[in-house]
Amino acid sequence: MKILRVVLADDHEVLRAGLKLLLSSQADMRVVAEAGSGDETLRMARQFKPNVVIMDLSMPGMNGLKATEALKDELPEIKILVLTSHEDESYFRQMCQANASGYVLKRSAGVELLNAIRKVASGQLHFDAGLANKALTRQAGRLTDGRGLVDHLTEREEQVVRRVALGYTNKEIANQLDISVKTIETHKVRICEKFHFLSRADMVQYAMRQGWLDPSHSLTSLSR
Repeated sequence: MKILRVVLADDHEVLRAGLKLLLSSQADMRVVAEAGSGDETLRMARQFKPNVVIMDLSMPGMNGLKATEALKDELPEIKILVLTSHEDESYFRQMCQANASGYVLKRSAGVELLNAIRKVASGQLHFDAGLANKALTRQAGRLTDGRGLVDHLTEREEQVVRRVALGYTNKEIANQLDISVKTIETHKVRICEKFHFLSRADMVQYAMRQGWLDPSHSLTSLSR
């Protein structure tokens, strides 16, 4: 059985203690380090190389958003699961854009958090259903202007969007599709122009609407 290595990043020590107790009760999880600030989170991630970092948004010094951006830039293989009390859609969109793999509210049940940890560790995404629905509704309004969708994705563009939404980097996508990084960047520009996407978060939301992030939809279903 694979043991998931987790770093807890939250400036509230009591909350961290509760989370550690919850995770330690799971046979497949182990808390390898704790951090009370964004800077400390980066140090712990570098040292312990966890599978998942559970990231709070509001921390002293470097906040959760900046810490996520820095961490994904330096250690992109580490999955970031946001655990926050912020229910504002803007925070959700910013963390999606920063390549976070999940967004869970602190008021959620412990079982949802445990499920989210396992999902993001396996390469899936897990977002709070209420926030995701609000974001999807807003995106749907932006994608239509009385005429329906501006255009349709080509097969290659669909391959790119699905992989971007799943959190793969341009280099990883290029390797998977056996094309250059520059070509990937060109595809992303064209996709954004077609659908008026402003960020990766928009691609994630579009992919969610298409059902492409469901585990039953394998990337291998699209030919290279």
